[in-house]
Amino acid sequence: MYMANQQYKAVFLSFPFVLLTFICFSQKKFVVKNGSKIYDAVIAVANCEEGTCSGKGTVTLTRKSDKSVLQVLKSDDLYFDVDSASGPSVNTVELYGEQSPLIFDDFNFDGSEDLAIRNGNNGGYGGPSYDVYVFNITSKKFVLSKKLTELVTENLGMFQVDKKRQRLITYSKSGCCWHLTSEYAVIPGKGLQKVAETEEDATQGDGETVIVTHRTFVNNKWVEKVKKYKTKDYYN
Repeated sequence: MYMANQQYKAVFLSFPFVLLTFICFSQKKFVVKNGSKIYDAVIAVANCEEGTCSGKGTVTLTRKSDKSVLQVLKSDDLYFDVDSASGPSVNTVELYGEQSPLIFDDFNFDGSEDLAIRNGNNGGYGGPSYDVYVFNITSKKFVLSKKLTELVTENLGMFQVDKKRQRLITYSKSGCCWHLTSEYAVIPGKGLQKVAETEEDATQGDGETVIVTHRTFVNNKWVEKVKKYKTKDYYN
């Protein structure tokens, strides 16, 4: 990964896997080479201060095969934390933790690499939000997916991808004691279909009991199973 910064004149400092360049504009640039097997990316963002970058930004994608530019994508608020030595992370998705500015993965399970780009903190409880792009085989371009973008904004940050089961997994909450984990399938030609959810409700009574409700969508109807646990046992 490489990082480029701007000051009065060009100065080059070499570190393992890192190149820092300082030139005269305030815009900061980072070159990301380890996020994708197919693409390199140049992140340009308006502001970086005290380990946090934010503001309007662009992501320029180039093909590793021939170094040609594939596409330039924009973000109104390319918000992310950055390490002064190694630059921004990539492909990290942690609930209540770090979420990278760029996430490369196959979100719709069609065999092509897709891309999510950080765009502010508009998720639940001020969590990360992303513009989610899927790769269009016909146009050979990344196309914004409204449904996948909304899936992030309506929940606690970027969804997780279960490649083995071909599921997208989201998390939401209300206060300290109610949590919902949802799973979605991607139906070709139709879009997202919620197929399972687990509700954990510890708001009832004195808080010593958590009611866990599993719901699965089977044969076009929801099947529900409910169990009760001691809160101290369930969360330990």
